[in-house]
Amino acid sequence: MTLQSDVILERMMTLHPKVMDLTLGRVWTLLDRLGNPQNKLPPVIHIAGTNGKGSTQAMTRAGLEATGAKVHAYTSPHLARFHERIRLAGELISEDHLTEILDRCYEANNGKQITYFEITTVAAILAFAETPADYTLLEVGLGGRLDATNVIDKPALTVITPVDLDHQQFLGETLPEITGEKAGIIKQGIPCAVGPQQEAAMDVIERQAMRHSAPLIAYGQQWHVSVENDRLIFQDESGLLDLPKPALRGPHQIQNAGLAIAGLRALGVGEAGCEAAVTNAYWPARMQKMTSGVLVERAKPAELWLDGGHNPAAGRALADTLKEQPKRPTHLICGMLNTKDISGYLRPLSEVAASLTAVSIPGEQNTIPAEETAKFAAKVGLEALVADDVESAIEQIVVLEPNARILICGSLYLAGHVLRVNDPI
Repeated sequence: MTLQSDVILERMMTLHPKVMDLTLGRVWTLLDRLGNPQNKLPPVIHIAGTNGKGSTQAMTRAGLEATGAKVHAYTSPHLARFHERIRLAGELISEDHLTEILDRCYEANNGKQITYFEITTVAAILAFAETPADYTLLEVGLGGRLDATNVIDKPALTVITPVDLDHQQFLGETLPEITGEKAGIIKQGIPCAVGPQQEAAMDVIERQAMRHSAPLIAYGQQWHVSVENDRLIFQDESGLLDLPKPALRGPHQIQNAGLAIAGLRALGVGEAGCEAAVTNAYWPARMQKMTSGVLVERAKPAELWLDGGHNPAAGRALADTLKEQPKRPTHLICGMLNTKDISGYLRPLSEVAASLTAVSIPGEQNTIPAEETAKFAAKVGLEALVADDVESAIEQIVVLEPNARILICGSLYLAGHVLRVNDPI
């Protein structure tokens, strides 16, 4: 079924010849035509970084909502439906509301050049401004300095998750260059919570914070997090918290939880809210065990898992997560985009996976052909196979290893396709 919002979104994709064209001029112009809704938002928490933005946002939202707060949340890309990008006061935006907001933005833009991400971000901001809430969580799409979300003069808090190499064609070739773009969300006098960083990245963040007199709440300095006796131990200048481990799987989620808690504490949230942040958060396609649906039935008796990470840091985090899982043969089904460091992503996974079956991502112009992904996998030491689609890949694996752990990975776009196939609307 084609939704009316999908029709408008298709039109919006034609408004600019490029998918990515980093600048804020077009966004400012459209916001002005709409009455500058960015100045009418509930207090904003602005989140940038390379990995962990979505998980950190999910935990921050869970912590705030546990206090009774109504929270807007913006994230991208979506997985199964565009509506996932815009959460209004705790609920996904309705089809009617989304259609109305998109229509208004399309008409106000009046046919001018603007990218899909820019105009849809403005639509989210407009919806947030017109719906009462206590907080607004804005996740950066790409970079930070020139990202369409970077239009808030005085957020309540900025957050920078770990920065690593990704999107070099847009953000710069080196870690300091990329970090400079991410640190562009830091604002004059506004506290900035910072996750674990490599030294070169932290140097850039500290210089930017000093330039803007922005207090840093940094991992290893103002806050620390660890696991002791299967509990999460968080400590900052206000004291120590002894909490359950995060509901989100993987050792990297300990650091994401610490960053979310550091931000929540800066906002005045107490221990109950911090505990809810780690126990109540849900974020699909982040080492998600799939428990029902068309593909799950096809995979039985094998387990079916899904992860959308797609850069070298995500590959390392996924490999570390798999090492913590109960012993079971792990077989990957992988599809990636041609903008990614495929070898860097696959290399750590070669240490924990028995095989990789490569697929092309359906409907994605920039997908790497399955045969090319298989070649990259073979070069890093993985047994590499090819399948026409995810369904065929699952069937091939189950025939060879009925009790396998099957992990579909490599791209959020592949993850979205899998979720749609597994649970068709």
